[in-house]
Amino acid sequence: MEEVRPTRSELLERKQQITLAQQGMDLLKQKRDALLIEFMSVMDETLRLSNDLQRTTNEAQYSLAIAKAVDGTVAVRSAAFATRGEVTIDMTGTKIMGIAVPVVTKGESPLRTSFTRGYAITGVSSRIDETADKFERILDVIIEYADIETRLKRLGEEIQKTNRRVNALEQITVPQLKEQVAYIRQALDERSREELFRLKKVKKKIEQKKAAHAS
Repeated sequence: MEEVRPTRSELLERKQQITLAQQGMDLLKQKRDALLIEFMSVMDETLRLSNDLQRTTNEAQYSLAIAKAVDGTVAVRSAAFATRGEVTIDMTGTKIMGIAVPVVTKGESPLRTSFTRGYAITGVSSRIDETADKFERILDVIIEYADIETRLKRLGEEIQKTNRRVNALEQITVPQLKEQVAYIRQALDERSREELFRLKKVKKKIEQKKAAHAS
């Protein structure tokens, strides 16, 4: 225990500190509970997008396998090399309950048409064109997934941080302050008893002197 002066002013100060710590702990618990509600909502969206990404990937891989089997690997690669374009994203930010959260959005949709992919329409089969479409959809879902997963991670970090602060107050700070209050009270009570005992002795001596003078 840190050195504590057993005085009444110190006792009052420690009591005030306990009150403030408990108020802060209650506020942090409310914040944590609200964050957990938001976290679970984002978690549901994350799971949905994760399932979408898995489904879209499976469909794209299946289309690619069919295109390779029917049109040949050379034709598929030729179309891939002819394809042009890039995927751009925008990074901004928002706040959820005062917490800064990065936001990932599509700068330009990765979804294109047969006319804008870069290869000649007459030079590829519908199977290759469909494969390109499905892989573009993977990119589209990935960008959405990156945004929601980033948000989920940020909320999770803040929940852990808030929980650590709650635990520190609940398990360390408040118990220590209460221990100090108990120590100060014990010291003050002991000092009061000693003072009372001393006063009784003084009173007894005075009474003895009075009795001696009276006799």
